Amino acid sequence: MIDIKIVREKPEVIRADLEKRGDPGKLRLLEELIELDLSTRQLQVQVEKLRHRRNIVSEEIARLSRAGEDVGEMRREAEALPSKIKELESVLAKNQARIREILMRLPNILHETVPVGKDDSENLEVRRWGKPKELDFDLKPHGELIEAIGVGDFVRAAKVSGAGFVYLLGALALLDQALCRFAIDYLIAKGFVLVEPPLMMRREAYEGVVDLEDFETMMYKVSDTDLYMIATSEHPLVAMHMDEIIDEEELPIKYVGVSTNFRKEIGSKGVDTKGLFRMHQFNKVEQVILCKPEESWALHEELIGNAESLYQALEIPYRVVNCCTGDIGTVAAKKYDLEAWSPRQKKYAEVVSCSNCTDYQARRLNIRCGKVGGEKRMVHTLNSTAIATSRALVAILENYQRPDGSVEIPKVLVPYMGGLESIKPSGKKRF
Repeated sequence: MIDIKIVREKPEVIRADLEKRGDPGKLRLLEELIELDLSTRQLQVQVEKLRHRRNIVSEEIARLSRAGEDVGEMRREAEALPSKIKELESVLAKNQARIREILMRLPNILHETVPVGKDDSENLEVRRWGKPKELDFDLKPHGELIEAIGVGDFVRAAKVSGAGFVYLLGALALLDQALCRFAIDYLIAKGFVLVEPPLMMRREAYEGVVDLEDFETMMYKVSDTDLYMIATSEHPLVAMHMDEIIDEEELPIKYVGVSTNFRKEIGSKGVDTKGLFRMHQFNKVEQVILCKPEESWALHEELIGNAESLYQALEIPYRVVNCCTGDIGTVAAKKYDLEAWSPRQKKYAEVVSCSNCTDYQARRLNIRCGKVGGEKRMVHTLNSTAIATSRALVAILENYQRPDGSVEIPKVLVPYMGGLESIKPSGKKRF
């Protein structure tokens, strides 16, 4: 949520930002907010004057009564004031609720380095790492490869749960867990604290980390409750500090979250319609930081650097892009995507999202920092994928696939696989 002070003092900053985003609907909300905030402040002054008048009239009635003077007119005024105040307070409450509603809908103010563009095709490439390998054989789609090797079952998963789910079997299930443990160990060594968060969140807490009006369509709600299944561990990790004041000496707070995540999104923007890239359920290791405002931009670079180190260790070529205005969403002030090389599609595909949300989430959740008895300010919150295993598995299955249908295990993961160096067809019929 943006600061109402900016709306009052520098509305042109927000207006210019929304124009860069190309969002006329949000521009109309901003103009409504500016007018409503002004009229509400004027109304607040009227209410305060009436409350003050009520106190004066009460004192005057007491004084006149003690003096034995007529208080009839004063009593009539005193009797009329409460209803006037109540009427104005009702309007004031409605206005304040609408102001908060609009503030919750307006997006974060973008960093000046965010490129202007309509969609992800206009993201700005920052750098590349690794050289895509030249292949002299045709890659199998990873979904078909999984079934051919016998390490996954989409058919039975669809029978039990519907499309968008999979049974991971044997070595592939172990590889999924190896990726998690590899990322966790790396980040713990970097000073991150491991957290297994709740897998469900109340609506109030969820509204603190995302714009539910936009995001709710891709979330699973638990029937007859106020709970939502989490879409990423970032959300409960940030919300953990809702309504808290953190001593600045404790900052930055660095968490590595590991969880199963649930999203309604499904489908493929690429050539493969059956597989792991977009799933309703997937495992992910996430980086989350809460910090002082002056630290956040350096820490944003640190987070994307951690993600790059993981993919470098996996020896998977990638590129980093600075996401444009049409691909950044509501919450982030700046977002990097790390895209791994897909030999099958012959292009880079997103596997990591890394965002600096500045004070946007903190203001919605009321997370502040400061000293006891001193001035308080909003913290900044940042998040980045470390490893989303479903997408990392696709990158491995494509980049490490061999002509005989086997898949080599990245060297850094072999110790986590009990020494297993490759996944080979078992020869057993599973389907």
